[in-house]
Amino acid sequence: MSILRQGIVTAAIIGLFWAFVIATTVCVGLSFASGFGFRPGILGCATLGVAGGLALIYVRDLRLVMGGFGAAALVLLFTPLSPVLFADGVPLLWQGVAVALFALFTIWPLARMLVEAHPGPLNRHAFEDAVIRFLTGFGYIVFTAVVLIPFYVMVMTSLKSQQALLRNPLDFSIDLGRGLDLFRSYFELFAQFNFGSYLWTSFYVSVLTVFITLLFSVPGAYAVARLRFKGRAAFSRSILLIYMVPMIVLALPIYIAFSMTGLRNTIPGLLMIYPVTTIPVALYMLQGYFRGLPGEVEEAGLMDGLSRIQVILKITLPLSLPAMVSVSLYVFMIAWNEFLLAFMLLDDPTKFTLTRGVAMLNSSEIPRQHLMAGAVIATLPIMALFLGLERFMTKGLTAGSVKG
Repeated sequence: MSILRQGIVTAAIIGLFWAFVIATTVCVGLSFASGFGFRPGILGCATLGVAGGLALIYVRDLRLVMGGFGAAALVLLFTPLSPVLFADGVPLLWQGVAVALFALFTIWPLARMLVEAHPGPLNRHAFEDAVIRFLTGFGYIVFTAVVLIPFYVMVMTSLKSQQALLRNPLDFSIDLGRGLDLFRSYFELFAQFNFGSYLWTSFYVSVLTVFITLLFSVPGAYAVARLRFKGRAAFSRSILLIYMVPMIVLALPIYIAFSMTGLRNTIPGLLMIYPVTTIPVALYMLQGYFRGLPGEVEEAGLMDGLSRIQVILKITLPLSLPAMVSVSLYVFMIAWNEFLLAFMLLDDPTKFTLTRGVAMLNSSEIPRQHLMAGAVIATLPIMALFLGLERFMTKGLTAGSVKG
């Protein structure tokens, strides 16, 4: 450990690993964007990474180090020590872009990681600061890649023509010269596959699920949080027990019961079973928030002559708006994305929800770009809703975690 705390060792190791991380990221990004083949050069990344790390602890002028690093990367571009290697046929412009991005995103973050480092022995704070900054940057890149790459592939595939997909399924670049024809798959989904109906069905089913869930979970959570009754503690602890039973275990009994009662292949059937899966989590989230509200405010309302129902409607619910929004959004997302029950209970295409409609597109007879377009249509509304209400959801999820 004492060897690792030497500034030159720390800088060299972090520089080596960070250069390889950035080279891999640049290669993956440019491969998706251009359709050409890029791959990281291990020897080049090791050489430039170590050199960049050492330069940053000896030379504190970031512009000078970045200029020298970029020049060295460009020189090595034409040697076996290039940090980025290219398949045959990659234009020189793309090669230059790859090396420039590698140089920029290697040195700039690396300078932040090694801001406390120096050539001699490092104290514990400086060493841990460099390691934590490296791990943080690495985590950001991995998380971003896990989220963005599947979504990017999905969107780009939905914009491809059938001929382009057959010619090169792994080319995720797009031809902007096609104009509105880029969105042909989306137009055909609404015109030929009834996706407008699926979208509307998913919307009102999700909204009604939110309404039913709140209708039962608000009084239930308030009772657990505020009222005193026999079995209150046991009920509070057992709220989430339903999630210990996998839904796949209940699928067959639900299918048989709904078939016998005529509820299969009906929207009311979905509206009966969806709240069963959402009410427990809503109860659990809301009771924690209600417990965090000051009881004196409600007691003042009772002393002013309000009934318990009026206290809930006029005092508790307005104060609980962040929690209500976060619970509503969470329940809406569950209902919108639910697939198993919809797939099991719905057979009539006129009653399909959006997830059931997307599953219908997973067929060898339907072009793949239509499946990807359907997935994009199912993803974008809930993504926009989440991003728009994210501040309420964050506030609602954390509120009530500390009482007082």
